[in-house]
Amino acid sequence: MLDWLKNINKEYPEFWKNYLSKFETKPNRFVVIATETSGLNPAKDVILSMGAFAIVEDSIIIQDNFEAVLLQYKYLNDNGLSSEFIIESKMKKLQENDALETFINYLGNAVLVGHHINFDIEMINAALERLDCGRLKNEALDIDVMYCKLNDINDKQFSLDDLCEIYKIPKRDRNSSAEDAYKVALLFLKLKSRLGIK
Repeated sequence: MLDWLKNINKEYPEFWKNYLSKFETKPNRFVVIATETSGLNPAKDVILSMGAFAIVEDSIIIQDNFEAVLLQYKYLNDNGLSSEFIIESKMKKLQENDALETFINYLGNAVLVGHHINFDIEMINAALERLDCGRLKNEALDIDVMYCKLNDINDKQFSLDDLCEIYKIPKRDRNSSAEDAYKVALLFLKLKSRLGIK
């Protein structure tokens, strides 16, 4: 059977149908996201934690946030990895399916923002596929691409630390996905104003 024909008749989970219905209106917020993953291959690696903050107009809305550790015990056990990070973390702990559903409900039709955002999107899409959902529909902006565009640079990528150093955003010894998301949000606000993004 043709793939597109299968998708027409596919019965999506309720939260996914609700998400798809939100794209009938124009987004009024940005959601800045950072993930920690078990590796760089969306086909076999998983998301270990996610952090996100909303930006409305030119303000980071601290109380409009999402943060969770994803309980990936099966992945960790199958790969002989320690679950110490999960046990010690003070963040909300959710099974992957609950974390994804909560995140998708939080995200809505917002414009996604991140550092090397395409990787985060591919990791989220791989997790959504495991839940029999489609792929993210949100527009996305990448702060590395924005910085390169602003400075007419075509042949280089910048790490999050590089960009924080350039814009004098203080670094902390211990990072979390939420702290990274906050740094990305600060960088995005600086770049957004310089590039005239509304």
